[in-house]
Amino acid sequence: MPPDRQSKIRALFDEYIEMYAARDDRLTARFSQNFSGYHGSGTRLIHDREEWVRITRQDFAQVPGRIRIEMLDLALQDLCDDVVVATAFLHIYLPPGGQQLSRETARLVLIFRLEGSEWMIVHSGISIPCQSAQDGEVYPLKSLEEQNSALQALVTERTQALHESQTLYRLLAEDTPDVLWRTDSRLIVSYISPSDESLRGFPADEVVGHPAFEMFTDEGVELVKGMIRRRAIEDSAGSAGGFLRFQVEHRCKDGRLIWGEVLSKPDRNEQGEIIGYHGITREITERKRLEEQVRELAFHDPLTRLANRRLMLEHLDQAMSASKRSQRHGALLFLDLDNFKPLNDTHGHGVGDLLLIEVAERLKACVREADTVARFGGDEFVVLLCELGMQHGEATEQAAAIAEKIRTRLAEPYVLRSAPSAPAIRHECTASIGVAVFRGRDESQNAVIDRADVAMYQAKEEGRNRIQFAPGSAQAA
Repeated sequence: MPPDRQSKIRALFDEYIEMYAARDDRLTARFSQNFSGYHGSGTRLIHDREEWVRITRQDFAQVPGRIRIEMLDLALQDLCDDVVVATAFLHIYLPPGGQQLSRETARLVLIFRLEGSEWMIVHSGISIPCQSAQDGEVYPLKSLEEQNSALQALVTERTQALHESQTLYRLLAEDTPDVLWRTDSRLIVSYISPSDESLRGFPADEVVGHPAFEMFTDEGVELVKGMIRRRAIEDSAGSAGGFLRFQVEHRCKDGRLIWGEVLSKPDRNEQGEIIGYHGITREITERKRLEEQVRELAFHDPLTRLANRRLMLEHLDQAMSASKRSQRHGALLFLDLDNFKPLNDTHGHGVGDLLLIEVAERLKACVREADTVARFGGDEFVVLLCELGMQHGEATEQAAAIAEKIRTRLAEPYVLRSAPSAPAIRHECTASIGVAVFRGRDESQNAVIDRADVAMYQAKEEGRNRIQFAPGSAQAA
């Protein structure tokens, strides 16, 4: 990541931390209208911005004095030009003593998006491994006080037993929400902590003595086997490493699938031979969901759910590389709707959005699963066709047939309703289509796009509702 970009993301994060620590109400103005959030003492994902503003002010009212935040770790991610993510691990010290919550490690995820000229917060998620807050609380102070009292009594009661290391080990293993486990060299589970039953629903006696592979999906099993093979190669080369960290889907007793981040290390005898494995598994299902949500924001058009320009360019690059290997042609179709603006002017942008969504569905129905349909913005769409014929003429005929299918389908009348009870709006809208056939990397991505774009404008100038092939490929009407 360029240093100036990293500094920008860090500045956004530092500004948030300072305003939150100072209990500054101006922080609420930084939340996007499309906000979502999850606070550590809650049990649901908040989708309403005003609800999150209320929770934030409730937080500030419950703990009005300045709080101290101790940063443990911070990761900055630059997902695209207008979406960045900051993930931090931290300790929170509340006034006056600051010890009630500071024992817990909180995880904070902030997603910023550039909206106009301002960076707004579109997601805030904080996770604190403690009990839920009671009514009127954001931080679970009453629960923590009760928990602390209970823990102090427990420590007093078990002081003598903790002199033996095995008892201490068992206590720590049972109190952590993460799953501790151990296997033998054949990956047969020999120990698993009670947390696994809370996480996946399997009692320990249904796991111990069984292969560890039973925990994972088929894809997860292949992932783990591949890592074991690589570990064996490293051992034979004398370059054995320490811990391995990987993410894999786990099976639950009720049929659910959850994501776990696994930290694993082999156990070795005095000769250096692997005699088993031990490690820790932490659930990251929510984190994976957020990552997928961020990917959707970065690579898909929010209205039509089609690929956006960024993702289409990636697919075009892949298609050109595949074409170079196979010598098969590809084609890029650039489409512009001919009669879109009058609909917007007459009935408003809401009805115009309904038309764009319908156009997207018709386009997807006209192409193969391997092809890509993208929205470039406004009423411009792009279709990428892959694996056409090896001969230029054959590929041109195939592209022309698909383009004609698209032109005909888009020219069919549209019946649009802004609401189930609203009157139907009948609209006719055609498309001008420019087609550029390509093979391999004889030209750049931009050159292919420009050829298709120019051909599309020629189709408009010649009367619209037409297909125009770009120079360099056979002409067709």
